[in-house]
Amino acid sequence: MKLEGYVEHIIYRNSENGYSVLNLEADGEEITAVGIFHYISEGELLELEGEFTEHPLYGQQFRADSFEVKVPQDALAMERYLGSGAIKGIGPALAARIVRRFGTKTFEILEREPERLAEIKGISERKARELAEQMEEKRDLRQAMVFLQEYGISVNLAAKIYEQYGGEIYRVIKENPYRLADDITGIGFRTADEIARRVGIREDSDFRIRSGILYTLLAASGEGHTCLPEDQLLGRTSRLLGVSAEAVEKHLSDLSIERRLVRKLLPDTDGKEKPFVYGTAAYYAELSTAVMLCRLNLSLETSDTEISTMLHRVSAQAEIELDEHQKEAVYEAVKNGVLILTGGPGTGKTTTINTMIRYFESEGLDILLAAPTGRAAKRMTEATGCQARTIHRLLELSGGPESASGRAVFMKNEEEPLEADVIIIDEMSMVDLYLMQALLKAIVPGTRLILVGDVNQLPSVGPGSVLQDLIRSGAFPVVRLTKIFRQAAESDIIVNAHKINRGEKITLDNKSRDFFFLKRQDPNVILRVVLALVQEKMPRYVHAQISEIQVLTPMRKGALGVENLNRVLQRYLNPEAPDKPEIPFGHGTAAEEGKEGGKGVLRVGDKVMQIRNNYQLEWEVRNRYGIAVDTGLGVFNGDVGIVHSINSFAEEVVVEFDEGRMVAYPYKQLDELELAYAITVHKAQGSEYPAVVIPLLSGPRLLMNRNLLYTAVTRARSCVTLVGSDEMFQAMVDNGTEQKRYTGLCEAVQSYLSSQMSDL
Repeated sequence: MKLEGYVEHIIYRNSENGYSVLNLEADGEEITAVGIFHYISEGELLELEGEFTEHPLYGQQFRADSFEVKVPQDALAMERYLGSGAIKGIGPALAARIVRRFGTKTFEILEREPERLAEIKGISERKARELAEQMEEKRDLRQAMVFLQEYGISVNLAAKIYEQYGGEIYRVIKENPYRLADDITGIGFRTADEIARRVGIREDSDFRIRSGILYTLLAASGEGHTCLPEDQLLGRTSRLLGVSAEAVEKHLSDLSIERRLVRKLLPDTDGKEKPFVYGTAAYYAELSTAVMLCRLNLSLETSDTEISTMLHRVSAQAEIELDEHQKEAVYEAVKNGVLILTGGPGTGKTTTINTMIRYFESEGLDILLAAPTGRAAKRMTEATGCQARTIHRLLELSGGPESASGRAVFMKNEEEPLEADVIIIDEMSMVDLYLMQALLKAIVPGTRLILVGDVNQLPSVGPGSVLQDLIRSGAFPVVRLTKIFRQAAESDIIVNAHKINRGEKITLDNKSRDFFFLKRQDPNVILRVVLALVQEKMPRYVHAQISEIQVLTPMRKGALGVENLNRVLQRYLNPEAPDKPEIPFGHGTAAEEGKEGGKGVLRVGDKVMQIRNNYQLEWEVRNRYGIAVDTGLGVFNGDVGIVHSINSFAEEVVVEFDEGRMVAYPYKQLDELELAYAITVHKAQGSEYPAVVIPLLSGPRLLMNRNLLYTAVTRARSCVTLVGSDEMFQAMVDNGTEQKRYTGLCEAVQSYLSSQMSDL
């Protein structure tokens, strides 16, 4: 059957597939309509074809199988459309004046004689042209949306494509859709490749192979690599595209000549040199990072006697007793432009940092403290009593557009450096190559840079192994703290973490006060135990809120993976209730309609995590009267918060992050959030929780290693409880292999120093 009506309100729209829920006014009645709608606006007149259905939760709805946007024919309909806000600059009052002047010829005037709008008081000739352009653009945009939908492109991406190319989209799509992957953030090779397949572009097309090579390097970056061995790049690209390695290889030289990639000889795992391939941005990031660090690494003239006298005075005043390695760290920090301080939990890194701060303060030096994440910065502030910031805030994240590479732009840089004599960065294992590069750009030679971290933790989520590579280069002073202090030695979390790191056997007899292992073999039983621990046992045991207890798991998929754990934990920790607004959450119509197979719902009170860096999102801290007292930019991969409110009218979700930062997410940006009752161990880096629960049963050997277990256990402050297979636990302790990251920062540092020596 057919139904005609005006769009009163768009209740919900999925930006990926266009699935929408609308309020329509049809013949004086308000009707809920659902279906796939290609870019429509409130106020428009639609003709729908479909049928009425009965939804078990929402009642009667009209399910539209197809629709057509109708041009309003009568004056009232035209006034209604223009006054709906569909055309920027026209409100209800101005719409009434326009229609009063031109009547049923209003749309004809807008299209053919827009200059006549200037006959109306309040509309200049320039504004008349702008209004006409909007009408034409909306018509062109809708046509483009329909065209792009034929190639399986989501509404959200279609809007981005149109914004980039305008009327050129038809030529770009049909000639070289791989341009989309280069030009538009959010469109990757796979999307472009699917469009190309539908257009009919051949598998061995030059466009396809070149784009496939660059995509393979980008995918490797997502795994933490800054480069790939050439043979691996050829093999991966060949498998991705379904073409021969020879067909791929002939394009490497062309891309190299065009400076879109760089080929370089580097030592492989066996120590022999072989050709590696970089994306251009990664290559120059490693090169510039190496050069800037070496230039900072100056020897600063201070006698050992002076240092000893000052250190003795500072230690006595603060009643601090340092071991030999800690004293060595202070000496090296005073005498060198760059120092790396590394050590596991309980080895006195914080005490050493505090001593350094007191020493440099007594010298009248300006000191800045920073860490990669908000949680790590907060812990650093609490441990030192001095203000620490995230590296992004230290560098003053810009409110302008991102760089062409999609990375952050900072106000502090080569032209506007940081004003400090000493900069101390904690949790360095989390700092990736690009953040390190940005930091170094803002530091001038003569400033002391002290890098602190645990080299045995998992490497950064982003590309690079900065801390490991700098230590391996042998170019900078490194102090390793190894002694576990008496107070720390009373914690089995710390003692067992060091045993895990050394590959030693751990007694799992549950006689500890803070380290427990509950042996279970059935995944369903493990799920029930995890729920009981989070909901009842741990909050009482460590005197914390349920939301502060964190479930950590090695994997995303499977019964004990992040996705299933979050579904189960949400159901019991934040169940559905009449006073808790919620919205469908996830991609695909199954998710939209709340059916099995989708990601389910997002509701007020849910614990959520930001899953990618967004440098443009604004946040504000409000006082108790709701007035903003602090504002800023940027929400980052791994930030955890609680859903504060859901406003279906404004189509936004407000999340409260650490330190009361409120962030409003438009519905179309909800793909940047996921539930965080359970998170992967990687995502927990730099964070510390009162209690951690870790389900362990099975997993791939490459993932289930000592490095991951050590990182997971050291996230707990007061209690860690593992649930599952003790055999898997011991297998992880025994498995000292780590996933190999292909990087060249170590070699870049050594190469630069070698070139400097040869110039002497």
